[in-house]
Amino acid sequence: MRRFVLIALAPLAVAGCQEKAEAPQPVRPVLTVAADLHDTETFGPFTGTVEPRYQSQLGFRIGGRIVARDVFVGDLVAKGSRLAALDPTVQQFALVRARADVADAQAQVKNAAASEARQRTLFESNSAVTQAQLDAAVANRDTANARLAQVKAALQKATDELGYATLTAGFDGVVTTWSAEVGQVVPPGQAVVTVARPDVREAVVDIPDVLMGEVPRDAEFAVTLQEVPTVTARARVREIGPLAEASTRTRRVRMALIDPPEAFRLGMTITVALNRRIPPRIPLPATALVEADGRAAVWVVAPDGKTVNRREVSVLGREEGRVFVGGELKAGERVAIAGVHGFTEGQAVRLPKADL
Repeated sequence: MRRFVLIALAPLAVAGCQEKAEAPQPVRPVLTVAADLHDTETFGPFTGTVEPRYQSQLGFRIGGRIVARDVFVGDLVAKGSRLAALDPTVQQFALVRARADVADAQAQVKNAAASEARQRTLFESNSAVTQAQLDAAVANRDTANARLAQVKAALQKATDELGYATLTAGFDGVVTTWSAEVGQVVPPGQAVVTVARPDVREAVVDIPDVLMGEVPRDAEFAVTLQEVPTVTARARVREIGPLAEASTRTRRVRMALIDPPEAFRLGMTITVALNRRIPPRIPLPATALVEADGRAAVWVVAPDGKTVNRREVSVLGREEGRVFVGGELKAGERVAIAGVHGFTEGQAVRLPKADL
């Protein structure tokens, strides 16, 4: 009887050992990210403003006290219109004096010419007029003519200076700044008002100096109004500042706007960016990469979402917290990004409900 019991228990013991040896691997939860193939990248965006290409700081060519201001910031002005005026009293007195000097000089010329004619007539008739007297009369005539030319120039100068007491616009434009007020005494040449031409506009941005090597000269940037993102324009680099700003280490880049809409008014805030083609690559978190023996690989979740498989990839670049791998992955494949050093080939995994 004892022998029969031992024989009956033997098959059960063997079966128990086989079940213990073939125990399934534990199913591990896995965090993943979907592979997203990128063949373009955005350079930027950078924030800037719409500014005029041409603008002039205007000031009086003479000094004086401002007595009139006809325009304000934002006003549109036409060529030749008055912007401001100085007290013209001094210039008016100078003009009156210059006109009197001209009248006096004309009388002197007339008198000297008549005297020279009489002396010449007497000299030619052998009267008591010497050559020296005739020469003196000629010299007086020439002196009178020279003084007349001098006072005429002074009259022109006085006339011009009276005109300089009025500041006018040299072109159609818009007033952008005003630097003086009525009653203020300004010296010659001091900037009083700045007038810009609104017909030629530019996008002006400050780009970090370390990125200047990536700024293409011939590419067309996309320019967007921050207030109305649907309004866009194109721009091409026209000028790059030669030196970086000391505090921000940025360089000023001026871009010529190509047929901008009217909504691109001076002073508006814009965003400038450039979309450019790059070799296809897939960005992944740096934690997804497994590196050993000079080779890099990632763990890819099977289509059924139940296992992971190791796949070697080529690393095209690295950034802080990210790596860029080549085309060994397909768009949409899910790549493990946590606990990757503990996986084995065919490891059973469980995806979060949000990834199912």
